[in-house]
Amino acid sequence: LPKSTLMMLVSALMGRDRMMAAYAHAVASDYRFYSYGDSSLLLPDARVGESHQ
Repeated sequence: LPKSTLMMLVSALMGRDRMMAAYAHAVASDYRFYSYGDSSLLLPDARVGESHQ
């Protein structure tokens, strides 16, 4: 997935370094991807792994 067109598209908004950090966090947390994946809310000013409650 790191070289997918989906990752490139989202990286255009979020930045590649931040998306790769988020991807690493997702893999470490056993998140799923694509059609059967977990959903996500991407906030350009949020930090990776930060909880908003």
